[in-house]
Amino acid sequence: MIKQIWLDCKNCGWSTLYEEPIKNCPSCGDDIIYARYDLDVLRAQNWQSLIQQRKPGLWRYHELLPIKKSANIVTMGEGGTPLIHAENLGRMLGLKYLYIKDERQGPTGSFKDRQASVAISVMKELGIDEAVVASTGNVAIAYSAYAARAGIKLWAFFPDRVPNDKIREVALYGTEVVNVTGTYDQAKTIAANFAKSQGIYYDRGIKSIAAMESMKTIAFEIAEDLGWRAPDWFIQGVSGGMGPIGVIKGFEELRTLGLVDRVPGLGIVQSEGCAPMIEAFNNDWAVAVPVEHPTTVIATLSTGNPGRAYQLLYDMMKQYGGIAESASDEEAFDTTRIMARMDGISVEPATAVAFAGLIKMVQRGKIKSDDIVVFNCSGHTFPVEKAILGEEWARQVDLSNISPTPSVPTKGLLSAVSKVRSPIRQVLVVEDNEDSARLLHRILESHQGYAVTIAHNGVEGLRLARKMKPDLIVSDLMMPEMDGFQLIEALKADTETHDIPIIVLTAKELTPAERQRLAGRIDSMLQKGSFLNDDLLQQIIDTLN
Repeated sequence: MIKQIWLDCKNCGWSTLYEEPIKNCPSCGDDIIYARYDLDVLRAQNWQSLIQQRKPGLWRYHELLPIKKSANIVTMGEGGTPLIHAENLGRMLGLKYLYIKDERQGPTGSFKDRQASVAISVMKELGIDEAVVASTGNVAIAYSAYAARAGIKLWAFFPDRVPNDKIREVALYGTEVVNVTGTYDQAKTIAANFAKSQGIYYDRGIKSIAAMESMKTIAFEIAEDLGWRAPDWFIQGVSGGMGPIGVIKGFEELRTLGLVDRVPGLGIVQSEGCAPMIEAFNNDWAVAVPVEHPTTVIATLSTGNPGRAYQLLYDMMKQYGGIAESASDEEAFDTTRIMARMDGISVEPATAVAFAGLIKMVQRGKIKSDDIVVFNCSGHTFPVEKAILGEEWARQVDLSNISPTPSVPTKGLLSAVSKVRSPIRQVLVVEDNEDSARLLHRILESHQGYAVTIAHNGVEGLRLARKMKPDLIVSDLMMPEMDGFQLIEALKADTETHDIPIIVLTAKELTPAERQRLAGRIDSMLQKGSFLNDDLLQQIIDTLN
C-alpha cells in the first residue's frame, strides 16, 4: 500500500507532496493543513466494490488515510461501529429516522480510538519513538493503549477536573502523567512547551493530519450503513471541533467519488459553561471569542479557545446548513438517564450534552420529523459520574409564585405530572394504541419513582383505577367500548376515584362542547403524538429526577 498524498492549505491554496507532518503552511502560516488523495484513480478502480470485499473496520478505507505502508498500521479493531436506529428516543422526539453512531464500542470505549490508531500509525511510519499529548481523558486513554502496542513512549498532560479514574487508566498503560493546575488550554500550552524543550514529538489534536483524517471514516461507515447516502443532519458535541470537521471532509470526499449526492447539515452542541462556538455561530461571527475560565465540570468539553477550527466549522455550517445549541451540565446528567432507560444507550457526559442539544433543535423546529439524523455517541458512561458532576447537580424548583392554571390547561405530560403531586408512585396509563402506550411507559419510567400500569381500553382502565387507586391517570380520549370522556365521568362519579388527578391525551382539536365536558375534571391536557409540546423534554430535565 504505497500511495501519493498531498498537503493543501485551505487558507491560501499552497500544496505539496506529503513526506512528513508540518506545523504551518510555509506560504501563509495557517496551522491547519488538509490531506488530499487521488480520488479520480479510486473512482476508476471502483473503490466502492473494493472496500465491500474487506472486513469492517477503520482500515478498510486505507486508500484515504495518511499511511503509505500497511506494515506501519497499529490497530486493535477500531471502527466498524454499529449505526443503531434509536426508535424509542426517536419516537419521543417525533423523529422517524434517528440513528446513533455507537462509538462506545471501540477498544477503549470512545471515538478517540480512531484518532489514536491513525496518529500512532503515522508516528510509527515516521520512526517517532516518544510523543506528548494534552488531553481531558479519552485521547490520552486511547493514545496510551495504542502507543503501548507500538512501543512508543507517551507523555500525557491533564488539566484540572479530569477524574482520577481516567488518569489512573492512562498510567496503567505506562504513560508518563503530568497534572496541570489550570484549564485545558493552559495544559496544551505547557505540553507543547515541554515537547519543544525536550525535542519530543507533540501531537497537535485537530491540527494534526492524522486526527482529522481518522474522523472521516465515521462518515464512510454512516454512508455505507444508510445504503450509500448521506443523512440530513450529523449531530455531535464539540470541544475542539476535530470530529465534525473530519466527518464533513469524509462526506465531501464521498460526494467527489460519486458515492453520495450531498453533504449533511451539521449540528454542534457545547456545554453552557464553555460554549464559544455556540455563541459565535448564533451571532453569525466567523471568529469565536475565547472563554478564559470555563465553568463546565465536564472536562471533555472545556476547550475555551477553538481558534481556527471554529472558522472551518463556521464555513462548513454556512455551506451545508448548521445548527448550534448549548446545554447545561445538569441537563447532561438527566439526559444520560433518559438515553439509558429509553433505548439502552449508556453514554459519557459529552454525548449527553449533545443529546440535550438535539432535543432543543427539535423543539425549535430546526430538525423536521422526516429528516434522517445521525447522532455521534462519542463514548461510554464514565463509571463514576459523581466525580464529574459532583453532588450539586440537582436544583430546587419553586412553583409557589406560579398562578393557577386554567380549568383545561395544556401542558407537557411530565410537566403536568410533576405539578400534580409529589412523589407520584403509581401511574395508570389508559391507551389503546400499543406504540403510544409503550412510549408513555418508557417516558414515565425513565424517571425514578414511577411505577406504570397500562390499560388498553376505558373499561379496563376503570376497573384498574378502582382496584389500584393510582396516584395519577393518563388517558387517551378516543378509545373503543368506553371512550376517555365516559371514563373520566365514571371516575369523577365514584367517591373512591373522584380525587385521582387525570392528564388527558388527545389527537383531535376539541369542540367547545367537548372542552366543557372536561372542564374542572382534568388536571392537564396535551396533544397526542407531540411529546415535546410545551418543552416537555426540557421539563423532564429541569424538574424530574
